[in-house]
Amino acid sequence: MQPPGRVRSLVVELEDGRTWGAYGSGELLHGRVRLELRGALRLRALEVCARGRAIVHWLESRSVGLNIVYYDYTAFQTFLNHHRQLIPDNGEVTVLQAGRHEFPFTFQLPETLATSFEGKHGSVRYWVKAKLHRPWATVKKVKKEFTVIEPIDINTPALLAPQAGAKEKLARAWYCNRGQVSVTAKIDRKGYTPGEVIPIFAEIDNCTNRAVVPKAAIIQTQTFIARGTKKQKKSVVTSIVGDSIAAGKREVWHGRALKIPPVGPSILQCRIIQVEYSLKVCVDIPGTSKLLLELPLVIGTIPLHPFGSRTSSVSSQYSITLDWLSSIPEQPEAPPEYSAVVPSPTAEQSLAPPCRSELGAVLEGPFFAYIQEFRFRPPPLYSEVDPNPPSDGIRPRCMTC
Repeated sequence: MQPPGRVRSLVVELEDGRTWGAYGSGELLHGRVRLELRGALRLRALEVCARGRAIVHWLESRSVGLNIVYYDYTAFQTFLNHHRQLIPDNGEVTVLQAGRHEFPFTFQLPETLATSFEGKHGSVRYWVKAKLHRPWATVKKVKKEFTVIEPIDINTPALLAPQAGAKEKLARAWYCNRGQVSVTAKIDRKGYTPGEVIPIFAEIDNCTNRAVVPKAAIIQTQTFIARGTKKQKKSVVTSIVGDSIAAGKREVWHGRALKIPPVGPSILQCRIIQVEYSLKVCVDIPGTSKLLLELPLVIGTIPLHPFGSRTSSVSSQYSITLDWLSSIPEQPEAPPEYSAVVPSPTAEQSLAPPCRSELGAVLEGPFFAYIQEFRFRPPPLYSEVDPNPPSDGIRPRCMTC
């Protein structure tokens, strides 16, 4: 029989992920199983497995006559299930001497994963478990959990599209018509990341005889699906309250700021758990229900690319070469005659069309940057009076010559 107390510790160690200390789809999961022994140990096998799954579970009670019947709603979805034999079980006993032993392992994560999540009726979890099989002894197990963050790039056309909407409501109280309230709202895009500020452009028109209060909030909706039934949980992530709008007045929000706090990203790749976000602009109307306008949001992990940084770097690159502009005199001199400067053989050669190789060198050089610099400048203003009249010593040029 195996003497007790030979195993001092059995630990699973994982290397940190590439981003935020977490892992993403398609990455390599590197780690090791560290085994410390007080004395020689006889074992049959040592295996390690990497698993990840989503689970949904809740109970619902219903009255059937005098009894209460509970219905169980449970669902599973597996994302990761890999096994590896570090010491294979070949029917023989392996003896490890006292001391510290390390067994490295590597797992390839699938291309499609769901972000780790903990909710009221379900969760998405990932872990690595090591099992030590010994003869005539129970299996010793140790588990190490890790976090997965599925990347969501908001730099896509669908998430960069503006979101807008309009809604109106007729305020009624005790069968009396008190007027109408309308709201129009717009945001510049659909995808955002935590820490960003959402500028809200809205117009609230209060045509009632009472004051109303506009509000805006980010709502998180958790949806759990099991056995064809959905269970939802909504919570307010953050909110702002606007100023009261008097009767018959209109309020305009010119980019009212709403900052996104640190929240988990949207979960869109799971079949049984979904995490969605929305921006709700509502108006509290006394004596009746609220006017609600909802705009969809997606909380991503890859922030918006700074498109303007590349343009500024290109312009700064040529800022030094444009210093010659300051040396141009305000009163330009009249040009000389073309025939007096260029002889006839040279003129005929210059009038020939340039070859393609010469054009390529010009377009790739700094001269092309000068062309781009003056490309979008407006034309000079038209005037009947010549701003630069010719002097007496300069003969005017004839266009027919």
